[in-house]
Amino acid sequence: MTEDVDVVVIGAGLAGLGAATASRRQGRRAVIVEAADRIGGRAWTTYPQQLGGVWFDMGAMWLHHAEHNPLVPIVEAKGETLVRSDAMRTERTFVGPRLANEAELDDYAGAWQRFEAAADRLLQPGMPDVALSEVARILPDDHWATTVECWEGSVVCNVDAPHYSLLDWKRNVLKGSNVAPQGGIGSFVQRRLGEGLDIRLNTKVTRIAWAGAGGEVTVQTDRGTLTARSCIVTVSTGVLRAGAIVFDPPLPPRTQDCLHALPMGLAIKVLLRATSADRLDLPPSCLVDRQVAANELLVLLQCWPHNRDYVQGWIGGSTAWALHRDGDAAAIDYTRNELRRLFGGRADRLFEGGATLVTHWGADPFVRGSYAYVAPGDANARARLAEPLADGHLLFAGEACHVGFAGTLGGAWLSGQAAAALAA
Repeated sequence: MTEDVDVVVIGAGLAGLGAATASRRQGRRAVIVEAADRIGGRAWTTYPQQLGGVWFDMGAMWLHHAEHNPLVPIVEAKGETLVRSDAMRTERTFVGPRLANEAELDDYAGAWQRFEAAADRLLQPGMPDVALSEVARILPDDHWATTVECWEGSVVCNVDAPHYSLLDWKRNVLKGSNVAPQGGIGSFVQRRLGEGLDIRLNTKVTRIAWAGAGGEVTVQTDRGTLTARSCIVTVSTGVLRAGAIVFDPPLPPRTQDCLHALPMGLAIKVLLRATSADRLDLPPSCLVDRQVAANELLVLLQCWPHNRDYVQGWIGGSTAWALHRDGDAAAIDYTRNELRRLFGGRADRLFEGGATLVTHWGADPFVRGSYAYVAPGDANARARLAEPLADGHLLFAGEACHVGFAGTLGGAWLSGQAAAALAA
């Protein structure tokens, strides 16, 4: 493979697909180079035998903030059916070993507004960026502040609150509803978003020479060389921080500082399949959480999704990384302990001998985590990383580069499209 094209896009996740789609509309020839054997990146639908062959999204599950998500109109234009999370989901919240009462639920509902108001006080003009954990610290008498902190930190952003920028959190708070294509997001991406694009799978990029004569960029792969007017790099910051791709010349210190400021968080999904008809007195598609105290972790439990016979535990942040290192058995035990805390020995009996499944994004060499977060004081790193280098001949895009939809498929798509516009 030795070719000369207009744009080389590295990575066939949502940012890469968005960049190539926009380049094609500009009348430019774009080639996507993807190291894996599929498109979609962290949008990946599988059909695990452990779950009886039903579809399951290993990574991204929802299109967030549907009212403003750029992918929702695309799904609708393709004639796909959208599943609306808020309409199908029920919720249960525990306080200790019992369900929360009506007064406690009302207090919990108001905690989100109290939390955001406290964050605004900490982020007044002229005040420095602080950690997300500072919000709960200034709400010592709010019994739900730490629970909201866990939701916004380890659950949503996959990073413990003391290590996460409050300003970055505020800039990327997602409102509105969540939707997903019927049959899984990854399946939709496979069917629809690669149409008409020149995608080279199983092709690993090893080196990018980005200071050629007249701005020419040379991309070396294990299957040959591509030259182009522009190169858009959409791989995760985990891959870039690991040095998996060599840049010649080395990236400027400003760009390297941005990568340093954008490490990867991690979430793992742990699925436990029931072995009897017991459903723990919970309705289908039931989201279970609980009130947590300081220094506790919130394990989110999605019970009987789509009326199926399994429970999914969602574990994020440093605990997810620790369980990733300790192995699947540790992650399964951790999830079983959370179920036991809420439902006692009944949960042990229900899942004893049942099939299990654990996701492994931390071990994926083409991702190395779930999505990027920003440390306190580095909230501008996303926008800086998206700034073009070499007069637009080298650009970075992806969920790590977007402000507003950070960590989401919509943000990745928008970032890729913006990079294509800058390259043009």
